[in-house]
Amino acid sequence: MMRALLLASAALLTVASAQAQTVTRYTEAPAQPALSLGTFQSILPGAKALKLTLGIGSAAFRDPKGPADTFFTVSDRGANFTCDDAKDVLGLAPEAACPAVEGIKEGAGRLYPRPDDVIAIFEVKLDAAAKTYAVTKTLPLKTPKGSPITGLTNPLSVATTEKPRDGNAQPLKQNINSIDAEGLVRLPDGRFFIAEENAPGLVEIAADGTVTRRFVPAGTEKDFAAAEYPVSGPLPAILAKRHSNRGLESLSLSEDGRFLYTTVQNPLDNPDAKAYAKARNARLLKLEIGKDTAGATTLTPVAEYVYQLDDFAAFAKLGATDAKKPSDLRLSEMTALGHEHFLVDERTDQITQLFEIELAGATNILGTKWDEAATNPTLEQSNDLSGTGITAVKKIERLVASSLESAEPRFPGKIEGLALTADGKLFTINDNDFGITGASTVITIVESPQIGPR
Repeated sequence: MMRALLLASAALLTVASAQAQTVTRYTEAPAQPALSLGTFQSILPGAKALKLTLGIGSAAFRDPKGPADTFFTVSDRGANFTCDDAKDVLGLAPEAACPAVEGIKEGAGRLYPRPDDVIAIFEVKLDAAAKTYAVTKTLPLKTPKGSPITGLTNPLSVATTEKPRDGNAQPLKQNINSIDAEGLVRLPDGRFFIAEENAPGLVEIAADGTVTRRFVPAGTEKDFAAAEYPVSGPLPAILAKRHSNRGLESLSLSEDGRFLYTTVQNPLDNPDAKAYAKARNARLLKLEIGKDTAGATTLTPVAEYVYQLDDFAAFAKLGATDAKKPSDLRLSEMTALGHEHFLVDERTDQITQLFEIELAGATNILGTKWDEAATNPTLEQSNDLSGTGITAVKKIERLVASSLESAEPRFPGKIEGLALTADGKLFTINDNDFGITGASTVITIVESPQIGPR
């Protein structure tokens, strides 16, 4: 009798759980030629052809005053892949895909099949009846002089950087104006802010797509002296120690439009990459948006918190074969739930865990010894926070989104965009890497009692 009751209770819990979460998929609407980028064929011997598609899912935002079916998204730096990924992408060994060339050693660098692609913000509209989405407006980014903004790396002297190659492995010139766009918000007056992964920093963009100002870690602004837009350094200098390609990838906005929130994608190389490899403490910044006496936008850091990444073994237990070490996890997005509660996207390429966090009760470390390079041990060397006087932000798991074949429901991999719908559901979109491995862009709407405005 007791066994029967237990089995019945388990069945009811399973049904209740299934009913509690509803997932609706939206796929690309037909007849959108602008989303196709054609085929790229490298001249490298034996290289596979790449069928490229526009990547629109590196971030997401919905304007609370805008149409309920319309969202803003952004593309990142374009189709690109490391030499180590060349086997999967081109079918070539790293040394064949990336031979030694002037200024770049064998096997080093990152390949850009379409280096002239322009970073853009997109207006995306959902068709609830057809379960499709369409790009209804494209806003290419440009400098005040009209130069297009591409995704090639910046020439940096303070922070580390990558050397770009074209799809034929030849060296490309770095571009001081380039932006690796990730997180995205839109202010009530129509301006946008983007989180920038490479340098790293935050970028203000006018409603017409013009980059009006870039904000970087203190001491690194000198690297941008030749940029065609103003660059200032209000961010903590310690952020220049970000691991290569692990800068700012998330961005969120307070309800009143006064504050931006962003997380560093991973712990810093602080004091070095060896510490990064084992670290779990990432940094979350709160910045106030203001104006100087000349009317130019300012960003003033007002708080810095510690976000502790999950144990990579927890992702491995969920089936992620790409969770083999702490640095395999990363923070790819955050979206505001209200009252300084946020939903944070912590992921590998295969599995995303969404955690609700709240800032109340967390320690503000801004301007303390943890922002000083001389501190020993560093924050990144202090996975165990006991004795440090630091309380990390509180985390509660709200959703596991798996792209594994056995998952039900099955989500796309590399979810990088989060937003709330007008009726409080969760909007997610994936980064399809411009189709270099055949992935498509999918939007999912998740209805769950655990996710919504606070």
